[in-house]
Amino acid sequence: MNKKVNTKALFENIVHGIFLILGLITVGGVLLITIYLIISGIPAIKEIGLFDFLFGQKWASTAAEPSFGILPFILTSIYGTAGAIVIGVPVGFFTAVYLAKIAPKKVKVVVESAVSLLAGIPSVVYGLVGMYVLVPGIRVLFNIPDGASLLAAIVVLSVMILPSIINVSLTSLEAVPSEYEDASLALGATPIETYFKVSVPAAKSGIAAAVVLGVGRAIGEAMAVMMVSGNAANMPSLFQSVRFLTTAVASEMSYSSGLQRQALFSIALVLFVFIMLINATLNFLLKRDKER
Repeated sequence: MNKKVNTKALFENIVHGIFLILGLITVGGVLLITIYLIISGIPAIKEIGLFDFLFGQKWASTAAEPSFGILPFILTSIYGTAGAIVIGVPVGFFTAVYLAKIAPKKVKVVVESAVSLLAGIPSVVYGLVGMYVLVPGIRVLFNIPDGASLLAAIVVLSVMILPSIINVSLTSLEAVPSEYEDASLALGATPIETYFKVSVPAAKSGIAAAVVLGVGRAIGEAMAVMMVSGNAANMPSLFQSVRFLTTAVASEMSYSSGLQRQALFSIALVLFVFIMLINATLNFLLKRDKER
């Protein structure tokens, strides 16, 4: 009996140690990325000047007198991500609620398969479809010279974040104990009231995580956005060619050198800070709601 207890305890300690090591590796990876970006990005910010770098409106990294203002990239990334979230989050959220609580089994299987297929499509394929279908469609629909614009990028990003939002939200909703819904229905609430006033609040943390994943995908996407946005360093406008923070790095890193290369690492550092701020803000809001 003692041997069995000792063997079980030893096995649990080994598993605990493995999980601890994996967790430390993850934390270590984040720390290494953070340190590397800081070391690589700070020198350019010091040389250019923080204000000129963040609020300068002109990016001309290869000019005789180079300018490294990334305000157009920052605003474009903010507007593009916000637009994708405004479109993608409601569609993804309501789709997840429908699949988890309302959809017939056959419909659920078909839609889940389609969502999984969306998740597996490479970003370059989204970019190709957007470039040959969406961009000409926008040009014809709005009668503008070029459909490669911020609007095209927003539409593509909205579609690309759907799988993350739907899958994570669906898993969270399905994990809500059935007793919660049974109690609500027993008190006289309708099924729709139960879904949105009981199940959704109970799955709030998972849905928030889905939104964070969607925001991360929208901010971090480069290839598809580069193919449909025009990749021009302009101040953001809905029907004008624009350049995102990610596309600025991706489009110039291959031939960059010196201060230009350092400035691209500084852009990557700004991206990293954006993600950290979004996560911190969401965690703060969730903790405040729990305390209430």
